[in-house]
Amino acid sequence: MLLAIETLFTTEETAAIRHSLAQGVWQDGTTTAGDIARNVKQNLQLDHNSDIAKQLQALIVERLQQHPTFISAALPARFFPPRFNCYQNGGFYGLHVDNAIMGLGTAEQIRTDVSATLFLNSPDAYEGGELQIETRYGLQSVKLPEGDLIVYPSTSLHQVTPVTSGQRLASFMWMQSLVKDPAEREMLFEMDQSIQTLGAKLGTDHDEVARLGQLYHNLLRKWSE
Repeated sequence: MLLAIETLFTTEETAAIRHSLAQGVWQDGTTTAGDIARNVKQNLQLDHNSDIAKQLQALIVERLQQHPTFISAALPARFFPPRFNCYQNGGFYGLHVDNAIMGLGTAEQIRTDVSATLFLNSPDAYEGGELQIETRYGLQSVKLPEGDLIVYPSTSLHQVTPVTSGQRLASFMWMQSLVKDPAEREMLFEMDQSIQTLGAKLGTDHDEVARLGQLYHNLLRKWSE
């Protein structure tokens, strides 16, 4: 499932994020890629251990944890701290899949179930730079307004096309979900959205809304880890 979340951050907020990023130290993006991925990667990444990165990471995770649609879709159990990239001067990231397991800098590890990209500048600010994701419906190209987020399964092959002019700034991140299977997560998301719609029409205390809520939570209990 691909899900676009509009205006996770306002244009004023993304402008402030870009101002912070401009003060940061940027590194060759291949230093954080796996053995296969680094052969098809050409971009810059903010030093994820810097104070600027840590402040922005906390800001984004806090906002995600407060967004009901994101929570419904991703059912996050653990977050890998968001990172930040910059594509310019023909920079690109060829077709790849994200690592299944990522270390958190200690003995802790996280399984990547859900991926997300937060667009941090206007699509008019650069040419190219589409995030292309392979789905069961074919290749989907994504280039969202600043402040919007795209959520998709980490199992998907995806790529960023070359940025032929301007500069593309984004934050990218992964979550370990309470529900590992993407098809089960999608069914739970659709059910939750229907429950919310029916609750708004019939009232949250309606018997049928309560029965659907029971079914949702029993399925979540069955499928969660």
